[in-house]
Amino acid sequence: MNILVVADVHGDFESLSDVLQKINFGVDVVVCPGDFTDIGLSLMGFSREDMMHLVLDELLGLKRPVLAVPGNHDPPETHKILNDYGVNLHGTGRIIDGIGFFGFGGAKTPFATPFEPSEEETNTGLKKGFDLVAGTKHKIMITHNPAKNTKLDRVSTGAHVGSSAVRDFIIKNKPDASISAHIHEAVGVDELNGTKLLYPGPVSGGWVGLLSVGDKTDVKILNLKQ
Repeated sequence: MNILVVADVHGDFESLSDVLQKINFGVDVVVCPGDFTDIGLSLMGFSREDMMHLVLDELLGLKRPVLAVPGNHDPPETHKILNDYGVNLHGTGRIIDGIGFFGFGGAKTPFATPFEPSEEETNTGLKKGFDLVAGTKHKIMITHNPAKNTKLDRVSTGAHVGSSAVRDFIIKNKPDASISAHIHEAVGVDELNGTKLLYPGPVSGGWVGLLSVGDKTDVKILNLKQ
């Protein structure tokens, strides 16, 4: 299975559309780990909720299953919108072609953004989703917040600001891969206790991720603007 990862859109519909038009490889599932929109976003008269619909319609235009969790910038209506589109993976799990997907969105920040669940809520939500896919051979975890003390949670000052709950859950449950977003300067891949970690970067830079799951798990980052 080839999984396309499109992260941190932040209302940049033009970049998203451009990137998706350049997809020239096989895709079975599309994943968005949050931040469809942005705080205070006003784009050509569109509300943040309008932008959510535009982004989701564009992703679904690939005619593949889409799975998503909300980001910390996304408005309170995000959960209902994701549910209405049938793509919500926040606090739940879903099995596609024998592969289990589970996830939880949001992230704690110093900035009082719209969706900042606690570490306890994150752990509980991940467990709910994991339990729904526990019988699958391969499992993919999707969060907005990356695991703490990895290459994917390091900000420009050098501080690690990711989630301890996400890290602990990976170490304990060993999913094949963990997809995240959130820390724009921490684009990259890493590994934690055998789990592949992936953050492709914000779509505004032309970045997407490709996760291949089968006999082995491979992760890579592609820039479709180059």
